[in-house]
Amino acid sequence: MTRAIEAGHLAKKYVIGGVKEANYRTLRDSIAGFVRRRGASPRRETIWALRDVSFTVERGEVMGIIGRNGAGKSTLLKILSRITEPTSGMARLYGRSGSLLEVGTGFHPELSGRENIFLNGAILGMRRAEIARKLDEIVAFAEIGQFLDTPVKRYSSGMYVRLAFAVAAHLETEILIVDEVLAVGDASFQRKCLNKMEDVGHHGRTILFVSHNLASITRLCPRAMLIDAGRVVRDGPAHEVVRFYLHSDLGTTAARQWLDDAEAPGDEVARLRAVRVRSDGEVAAKIDIHRGVDIELEWEALEPGHVLVPNLHFQNEEGLVVFVSSDLDPEWRRREREPGRYVSTAHIPGNFLAEGTLVVSAAVSTMDPVRVHFYERDAVAFEVVDVLGAETARGDYGAPIPGVVRPLLPWTNEFIPAAAPVTRSQR
Repeated sequence: MTRAIEAGHLAKKYVIGGVKEANYRTLRDSIAGFVRRRGASPRRETIWALRDVSFTVERGEVMGIIGRNGAGKSTLLKILSRITEPTSGMARLYGRSGSLLEVGTGFHPELSGRENIFLNGAILGMRRAEIARKLDEIVAFAEIGQFLDTPVKRYSSGMYVRLAFAVAAHLETEILIVDEVLAVGDASFQRKCLNKMEDVGHHGRTILFVSHNLASITRLCPRAMLIDAGRVVRDGPAHEVVRFYLHSDLGTTAARQWLDDAEAPGDEVARLRAVRVRSDGEVAAKIDIHRGVDIELEWEALEPGHVLVPNLHFQNEEGLVVFVSSDLDPEWRRREREPGRYVSTAHIPGNFLAEGTLVVSAAVSTMDPVRVHFYERDAVAFEVVDVLGAETARGDYGAPIPGVVRPLLPWTNEFIPAAAPVTRSQR
């Protein structure tokens, strides 16, 4: 096969606390420099965002990149997109590439949506006739028709990202590089983007996709690469890499909390504070299959007058939705929640879930009309462990058992004796 991307021993070092000297100096710069020289020398630290990263991607391949925050994923994409230069190593892209790394990347704020579409196409080396042929399709996908001739500096973040993705996905690039920026859009737009990326991949274009949504990675990407602390930890089939990530101490844990209002998921109506996996009252990452498990959702109602419904979404390590559960507690069903803190707990009985890793996304919504106040993807994860010989649905069968649930169902037996043999005297 023909290579589309080649990276060899890539490394990127950042200096923290250093002061970059400008090519020209103003009076204020000279005074500030004098004060710095008279004072204590600033402490300069170095951080290696990437270390010795090497990989190749074949033409037409769709590869996901996963890892926790600060692992170096975005730095890698910026190098491949020629936004940042590596400290050492090399990266080569064979073909025309388009990137969607941050909202509004590559857009001129003073130009209209229409003008930015043509500008982006021209940067990619496309002729005006080629861009014009795609214009209607881009505008329809982005759903910005009435704002097409409005300067993009007046766009909302949602309009920005819709147009940016539409341009990147529809213009004739051979390589498409997409970061987690899709999280800015609403749920329906995210599904629309994932469907489009799936279609792009089927047409032989190369895609690099960074996401914390592990279900999207396993759905879109046959191959995935796990990065941690700037190094490639794992590279292989997506479901195997995701499984390794979840089973290691790098992945999502059994408990997370948000203390800072600025970081806590939510809006002016509801805000997420914590999600925990408990077994026998204790936070646990591994659950014995015959024991029950509780998913605890701690959240705040901030405004009166809303009927708020906590809900949990369970997916296995291959991205398959196992089930979704909503809070139907009679005490609060169809009843407005008073402002304050709530701890909503879903109880899952033992001998119900199959063995394996489950990833839980947490949300609070209103239902009429439907509005999602927060939806934290992959909030927590836990592993269900099944032991041979225990009183579980496995019984005495030791091989892997397929299925997303494994209930211990009650069985009954009716015994019908075999007919007695016929003797000669009865013939």
